Amino acid sequence: MRHIKASERLTEKKVEKKLHAEKKSASQDEDKPKEPKYGPMPTLPNQRLWTRGMMVGGALIVLMFTSGKGREVTIAKQAETVQHKGQHVHCSDDYTKELQQYAGCVPEQCGRVITDGLVSTKEAKDMLQLAKKGMTLGGSDGGATILDLHSGALSKGTAFVNVYSLQPNLLTPQDYKLYKTVRTKIHHSVAHHFGVAADLLHLTHPTFFSRLTDIEAKSPNDEYWHPHVDKETYEAFHYTSLLYLNDFGEDFKGGRFVFVDQDHTNRTVEPKRGRVSMFTSGSENLHYVEKVSSGERYALTVSFTCNIEAAIKDPATPK
Repeated sequence: MRHIKASERLTEKKVEKKLHAEKKSASQDEDKPKEPKYGPMPTLPNQRLWTRGMMVGGALIVLMFTSGKGREVTIAKQAETVQHKGQHVHCSDDYTKELQQYAGCVPEQCGRVITDGLVSTKEAKDMLQLAKKGMTLGGSDGGATILDLHSGALSKGTAFVNVYSLQPNLLTPQDYKLYKTVRTKIHHSVAHHFGVAADLLHLTHPTFFSRLTDIEAKSPNDEYWHPHVDKETYEAFHYTSLLYLNDFGEDFKGGRFVFVDQDHTNRTVEPKRGRVSMFTSGSENLHYVEKVSSGERYALTVSFTCNIEAAIKDPATPK
């Protein structure tokens, strides 16, 4: 009996040992990577670097499609009528710092305002005829013709001539009166919307009519489509305004006014006869005008300064 029990114990030990070995083998097999069903995965040289490159590339693609170039908001469409539609933006530090030296001339809030109720349709039409009358005496060889009634500067070819030298009696007393009336309306509106006393704002150079077309540029003066800041282009500028004299989509195509904002969004204004756009001239209002693709776009730029030494007078009939 003792011999049988000892034999059984020996057999049990062998069985336990065998089971332990089988479990250990199974555990090792689980730890090994399994062979894919359709063969091994392909590998690439420098696979880690390549993977990182793919991740960075994907991020750049996402950024591209969510950047300012891909985002656009129309502030004012040509087909709608807007009444004092405004947008506030943070004033640039250099702009605010400079205006500190002109007491009372710092805006309550930087930004832009668009209105269709300030200048009447008739006034805008009459201003358009005034601009065309002067521009018949010249015209740029490129796509941008300028007429400045204050200095007499008129684009001709690739340079400028003095329109009053070409025709001293170009404008009538009624023309000058109309110009001053419209300019004064804009002056007081700019002062009102930015919270500045009107007598602290002064008309400054350049204030001019413009005609933009799709003709190929012949000189730097014709390249109107580059993004820029008015204060950097014209040192005296503190407040800028534009009066549109004809209609986007009807008289011309392209030529929209585009604010390029820091939130990666382009905000556009579609020109409309009689529409006035006013904005602070600092780098908070980086902007450009789209290339005109057909027709002729007419506008009047009226600029204001807080520096009385940079002030200019209204044009008047020569004595």
